[in-house]
Amino acid sequence: MGINILATGAYVPDQKLTNDDFKRFVDTNDEWIRTRTGITERRMAGWEPNWYMGAQAAKQAIERAGISPEDIGMIITATATSDFHTPSLASVIQRETGAVNAAAFDMNAACSGFVYALDTARRFLQTDRDMKYILVVASEALSRFVDFEDRGSCILFGDGAAAAVIEYSDKLYSAALGSDGTGAHFLCARSLQIAPEIKQETGFDDGFTDKPLHKLYQDGKAVYKFAVKALPAAFELAAGKIGATAEDIDWFIPHQANVRIIETAAKHLGVPMEKFIITLDHYGNTSSASIPLALNEAVGKGVIKRGQRIAMIGFGAGLTYGGAIIEY
Repeated sequence: MGINILATGAYVPDQKLTNDDFKRFVDTNDEWIRTRTGITERRMAGWEPNWYMGAQAAKQAIERAGISPEDIGMIITATATSDFHTPSLASVIQRETGAVNAAAFDMNAACSGFVYALDTARRFLQTDRDMKYILVVASEALSRFVDFEDRGSCILFGDGAAAAVIEYSDKLYSAALGSDGTGAHFLCARSLQIAPEIKQETGFDDGFTDKPLHKLYQDGKAVYKFAVKALPAAFELAAGKIGATAEDIDWFIPHQANVRIIETAAKHLGVPMEKFIITLDHYGNTSSASIPLALNEAVGKGVIKRGQRIAMIGFGAGLTYGGAIIEY
C-alpha cells in the first residue's frame, strides 16, 4: 500500500544571494556562514509570487509524467508562506496547470510539509481507488518574512518550489509523522498583534507576544537541539514499522536546514555522509521545498535510480517532524 512517484519538477528564481552579499547589511562573512551552516548561496524571489514558483514546478512535473492535467484528482500544496490568507495556493496552481478535476488545498507543517503532504496523498490514493494521480507541490517564498537584521537567521533561508506527481502502487512504503507543540514558539512568524496593555492587565502570555510581527523568529539553540534528535527519531519510527534499518536505505534526503544537523544525525544513525543528498550549499533552507528540490536534483543527475530505497526526513516549525521511506 505505497506510492509511485511518476515524476518531479522544480523551479528556483534566477536571483542569487551569496554569503558575501550579506556583508552589506549584517556583520558576517562567507567563512562564518559556510563553516557554521554549509550554505554558500540561496535563491531569492524577486517579482515571482509563491504561487508562480509552485505552478512552474507543477507544470514541469506534469509534463515529465506524461499525463493529462485533467487526470489529476487532487492538488496538495505544502507551504508556510502563502501569498494569500485565502484562496489556497493549491487553488491557484490548479488554475495555472489546468487540473480542472482536482480538489485543492494547502497544508502547513513548515519544513516537514513535503513528508506530511506525501503521506496525506498516499492515504487519499489508498481510500479512493478511482483517483488516478495526486499532485504534491511544496513552494516557499521565505525571503518575504526573513528579518534581514538578524544575522543568525537571515543567512539560512532561500526561495523555491518543487513538485511530484504521485500514483498508487504496491511498492514499499512507510511513514511516521509527529509534532511537539511545546516548542512552537521557538520558530515562528507571528501575524497576530496583542496590545501590551492587554498582556499587562490580564497576564496573558502564549509564548509569542514578544516575538516580532510578520518576521521569522528562530531560537537557534533550541531548534538545533530539537532537530538533531528529531531527524534520526523520525527515520527510526518509520523504519520500525517495516523492520528496516539504516543499512537498508540507499539514499537519505533530509530537510536541508544546516549541514551540522545532518552530520550529527548521520553519526547517530551510523550512516556515512556520502549517503545523504545535500543541496543546501546552493539552495539554503527552503523549508517544505527543500526535500523535493533535493529529490528532483538527485533524480535529474542520475544519482537516485528506480528501485532504490529512499528515506525522506523533515523537521521544523511546529515543532514538527516526519519520515517517509519509499521505493523510488
